[in-house]
Amino acid sequence: MTTTYLTAALPYVNASPHLGHALELVDIDAVARHWRRRGHHVRTFTGTDDNARKNVAAARAAGRPVTELVAERGDEFLALAEPLGVGLDDTLRTSTDPRHRTGVAWFWRRWHDAGDLYRDDYEGWYCTGCEAFLDDDRPCPEHERRPERVTERNWFFRLSRYRDLLRWEIERGRLRIEPEVRRNEVLATLDDLRDVSVSRPAHRSEGWGLPVPGDDAQVVYVWIEAVTSYLTALGASPDAPLVGRWWTEADRRVHVVGKGITRFHAVYWPALLASAGLPLPTDIWVHDHLTVEGRKLSKTLGTAVDPVALVDEHSTDAVRWWLLRHHPLRADVDFTEAGLADDAETDLADLLGNTVHRVVTLANRLGDGRLSEVPDVDDALDATLDAAVDRYDLGAAVRAVLDATRDVNRTLEGERPWELARDPATIEAARRVVVEAIGRCRSIVHGASWIVPDLAAGWSAQLGESDIVGAPEVLVRRRERACR
Repeated sequence: MTTTYLTAALPYVNASPHLGHALELVDIDAVARHWRRRGHHVRTFTGTDDNARKNVAAARAAGRPVTELVAERGDEFLALAEPLGVGLDDTLRTSTDPRHRTGVAWFWRRWHDAGDLYRDDYEGWYCTGCEAFLDDDRPCPEHERRPERVTERNWFFRLSRYRDLLRWEIERGRLRIEPEVRRNEVLATLDDLRDVSVSRPAHRSEGWGLPVPGDDAQVVYVWIEAVTSYLTALGASPDAPLVGRWWTEADRRVHVVGKGITRFHAVYWPALLASAGLPLPTDIWVHDHLTVEGRKLSKTLGTAVDPVALVDEHSTDAVRWWLLRHHPLRADVDFTEAGLADDAETDLADLLGNTVHRVVTLANRLGDGRLSEVPDVDDALDATLDAAVDRYDLGAAVRAVLDATRDVNRTLEGERPWELARDPATIEAARRVVVEAIGRCRSIVHGASWIVPDLAAGWSAQLGESDIVGAPEVLVRRRERACR
């Protein structure tokens, strides 16, 4: 039994959430459900990244106070959990949560006391959309627009001091980065690791942001204070009870992030933790992007997809199923609503739903609702799911559920229990086939419960805890309601 702290990245709140934001929420909820059903302790967390300059720009463009816009958009992001069937153990808003302001100040003092902060001049190309400096003035690949030239005098963090430590941790697997292609990219960046600016002039953000302790002319760089939220939400110092249980003493500390922010989580954040004398994350899980016609989901690019509208049209489980079935692990995945609807019909209704209905109908016909003991849950499927989840290959986990379901149908077609039941001499053999099919279906439903919890609950009720009861026509109506 393990203790795991599982987090999703904090989104900017300059615009309404889109399907890409739903992806990470569903990810951590699904993984947490799977691990909990396997007996592990899991705490989930995300929040809102409020202190970005782009939030100030969005408020100015809307003619509204930034506090008002950030609060309204933040409500939208946190409310997204409910229609997606996501349960979060904790959330935090970086602009208003007192835990965060206190915790960021604590971190800053620790970095200062470690000798890792100094003042220096900086000039470079800055993308406001990414809230990050780029290497040159070419258009940002994420936001498809040119960065601005910025000259500043800021506080810097001695990131280069931690090059060897980061390489040692990553190469030895103490800091796992999945998939391997992202691990290799991070290792390559360490060859030219430079110190990084960790503050910005307050006037550039119109005073919006958390002030640097002892230097009110500067605010803490939004990315630096945002990543600390994973710990500030647990308490303002390592002495806080939640920090002990869920960070310093936890078996796993897992961050789920998009490929565009890998560097902040796999390089900056571990170095900042090391400087503060705290354990590093154990896992950084990196996903690729969802796209529409090959372009990243983005309000700015006009490619946003509203996840709440999708849920309203197709159901929570249909959206969860598509996101996990087509999980963008090693390549971007293009979204279409027609594809989502087709998966819901083909996979959830026609394959999974009909397979459950089929074996329950056979059980009622052959056993009159009274069958011998059904086999225990299939450990082999759970082992496959464990391995897939452990390497963040959630699409492989969904495919394992589908393969197991197809195998049940292949067995039924091969054994043909409905034909065996015609002969009194082979009816017991027919019943044994059906009993085994019920046990395997129960395993499949258990295995799917973290992916599509509402549907799985309905299927589980059909299969029953012991004897299978209920007329087939009743079961059909249940399935139709579950698969709508």
